[in-house]
Amino acid sequence: MLRTELSLRLPNSPGALAGVCRLLSNERVNIVAMMLESSGQLRMVVDNHVHGAATLRDHHHQVTERDVIVTSVPNAPGALAPALRLVADANVNVEYAYSGAPDAGPVALVVLGVDDAPRASAAAGI
Repeated sequence: MLRTELSLRLPNSPGALAGVCRLLSNERVNIVAMMLESSGQLRMVVDNHVHGAATLRDHHHQVTERDVIVTSVPNAPGALAPALRLVADANVNVEYAYSGAPDAGPVALVVLGVDDAPRASAAAGI
C-alpha cells in the first residue's frame, strides 16, 4: 500500500533519535518503521503522518514527505522476490528499502522507496 514517509536529518549526537521518538510518543504518533543512516538521515513511516510531520516541524525539524510502498510479506526466504520482480518489470527503480520482523514472527514489514510509487504499487499489486 502507498504510505507517506517522513524524512529529516538528525545531528550526530547522543539522544537525537531518542528526542524525536519522545516527541512523537508524547503526541501519540506511532512509528511503524524507521531507518537511520550514518549520515543522520532519518526515514520513518508513522501511523499519522500529518500529525507526526506537524509535531516535528513545531519542534524545528525540517521534514520532507514522500510516497513509499509499505507491504507485509511472509517472513521466509525469497518471499519478497516476486514483488520486487514485478516492480522491476514495470521499469520502476528501487532507490532504498528497509524492513524488519521478529525472529520467529510469520510476517515481515518492508518499506520501498521507489522513483514512481503509484506505478510500482499497481504493478506489484501492493
